[in-house]
Amino acid sequence: MYLTPRFFALWIALVLLIGLGYAVPLMFVVGRWMLGAFCLLLLLDMALLYHRTGIQAWRMMSERFSNGDDNEVDIRVESQYPFSVRLQIIDEIPPIFQRRDVLFKLRLLRREGKKVRYALRPTVRGTYFFGHIRVFAQSPLGLLQRRFTLGTPCDVKVYPSYLMLTHYELLAISNRLTDLGIKRIRRIGNHTEFEQIKDYVVGDDFRRINWRATARTSHLMTNVYQDERSQQVVCVIDKGRVMQQAFQGMTYLDYAINASLVLSYIAMRKEDKAGIMTFSDRFEDFVPPSARRGHMQQILETLYRQQTQFAESDFSALTAHVNQHLSKRSLVVLYTNFANKVSMERQLPYLIQLNRRHRLLVVFFVDNELKEYIATRPDTDEEYYRHVIAEQFAYEQRLVVSTLKNHGILALLTTPENLSVDVINKYLEIKSQT
Repeated sequence: MYLTPRFFALWIALVLLIGLGYAVPLMFVVGRWMLGAFCLLLLLDMALLYHRTGIQAWRMMSERFSNGDDNEVDIRVESQYPFSVRLQIIDEIPPIFQRRDVLFKLRLLRREGKKVRYALRPTVRGTYFFGHIRVFAQSPLGLLQRRFTLGTPCDVKVYPSYLMLTHYELLAISNRLTDLGIKRIRRIGNHTEFEQIKDYVVGDDFRRINWRATARTSHLMTNVYQDERSQQVVCVIDKGRVMQQAFQGMTYLDYAINASLVLSYIAMRKEDKAGIMTFSDRFEDFVPPSARRGHMQQILETLYRQQTQFAESDFSALTAHVNQHLSKRSLVVLYTNFANKVSMERQLPYLIQLNRRHRLLVVFFVDNELKEYIATRPDTDEEYYRHVIAEQFAYEQRLVVSTLKNHGILALLTTPENLSVDVINKYLEIKSQT
């Protein structure tokens, strides 16, 4: 039970009224009667709030959260009171969010129910703990508050951005991937062979409808072709120190994980086989390239388990294990980060070796803070010199791209927010040329 501001306001007024009774005796008599009435109201308010269960509440949300996305959480509140109540609802969210605004005020009429909704954006993968739902109820008298401890504490796992994956999947089914900036790239020539006839589903190419089979079965049938130029697409994720730089609360590592998840889905939809590799100071996880049913779930679980590493990345170990695990020539998409040309040149022999046996695409990041700083106008000599140094760093990154291309290695320099779209467009471009 808690006392409300209205209680304290009335109590102060009564104390002042009784205090005036020392100067005006009539005020003392009135104050005594008012005090008696106040105590009766207090007892009545207590009886109204505590004579039954009163309030029920449930938390409704997904069993898992998507990293880097807004995840909706609903709280359903129902009143069993035969009168209107004012509520304050506090949800005990995981401390990692550092939010103090998950408090809702609402009014429920007699035996009414309402739903409140808010969103949480996690930036770190792992397990998050949700506590109870605290509800504070007031009767129309408003002298007391009753606290209800409701809801069931639970753990929620934060996975790589599967919501973004679902969004891509829906757009792919409806042939609307261009809405996200993904380009349509037409492959030159015909490099497919007939595989089977199947029922038409939304998203299939109308040009592949088999009209003879449709006439026989009385419903749409479509031809399925096997791409003769299918390939293996392996996302290699650097988990070392260089990938711990953050942008909008998420590390480059998590952006790479999210992009790898989406690229794997797009590759499998394009009849390619998708696989995952991770490394830091040693070679760690490997999911062999495949296109079988349930493979995306295996990739998702593997990416979920990845932990942050602060070690120096060992490209020599990576090269040895890639050559060991990938016997077939594959498209290797390497997510890493090079601050300058010197850091790239230390790894260049290993990148050249990888590119000899496979088609290597090196993906690294533009420093957004550096980019924003260069866009500002220097006002002092010191700021001018800092701008010169910043522009030199930006030039070094562009020089890394040109150096890699001079050695026949594909390179993509992009921002974290555009990573997924840019990588997919680059993959489609490469696929159209193979």
